[in-house]
Amino acid sequence: MVIDFGSFYDFPHLLDRMMGEMSQPYTAGGRQVAFPPLYIGESEAAVVVRALIPGADLADVELTLTDKTLVLKGELKPAKGKYYRQERPTGPFQRVVRINMPVSAEKVRATMRDGVLEVLLPKATAERPQTIHIESR
Repeated sequence: MVIDFGSFYDFPHLLDRMMGEMSQPYTAGGRQVAFPPLYIGESEAAVVVRALIPGADLADVELTLTDKTLVLKGELKPAKGKYYRQERPTGPFQRVVRINMPVSAEKVRATMRDGVLEVLLPKATAERPQTIHIESR
């Protein structure tokens, strides 16, 4: 009689994988979902970053701008009460947005309305593309 223990040899690897996934951000449908979800756009004059943070207080959100990154940090406090299901994450969060161009730090504006944080990062004037008119001779 031969007993195949081959499936048990992979058990430590599966256990390590399970523990690693438990420490990762929330997953939905097999893919990781970073919180808060971001919209990053650009116009000729500015870079716009929008973060969806419903239920967050202004006092619980912090923005830090360095030369190449915008760091959005905060904490969503859990709602009090008894719940049978909670699909919106709570607790501390942090997102780092890489900015690949110089911005005018003194002109940066941030507003929050209806759970949407909008950060307007004006581009530095020296870095804006300039259209050069070509004259014919």
